Amino acid sequence: MRQAGAYSGLLCGGTSGRTGPHSLPLARIKKIMKGSSDEVKMISGEAPIVFSKACELFIQELARRSWNMTIQGKRRTLHKEDVASAVIATDLFDFLVTLVSSSDSGSSQVATTATVMEME
Repeated sequence: MRQAGAYSGLLCGGTSGRTGPHSLPLARIKKIMKGSSDEVKMISGEAPIVFSKACELFIQELARRSWNMTIQGKRRTLHKEDVASAVIATDLFDFLVTLVSSSDSGSSQVATTATVMEME
């Protein structure tokens, strides 16, 4: 019999203690994947799981870097400007720079999560 591998936690909820296996809705992810192109007709069962985990890791990294910006500002409340600063300061997030713009008042604006994730 085949032994569970290192990634078996992805399918059964991992070690985080959450009640469900995923924090992002797999059906919604699959719907977004199908709607991304007319050429996409079928999606394997594993693809949304892997994509969900990748999204979780991305959100975690962005939140961590945004929190570091909050701490540097000697605050304990995360603001959208902290997310914008994290995006601008990190080369890995260059693809998000177009979503971050400077307003007339000089403060940075970040697109809402609904725009970024298109989950709603």
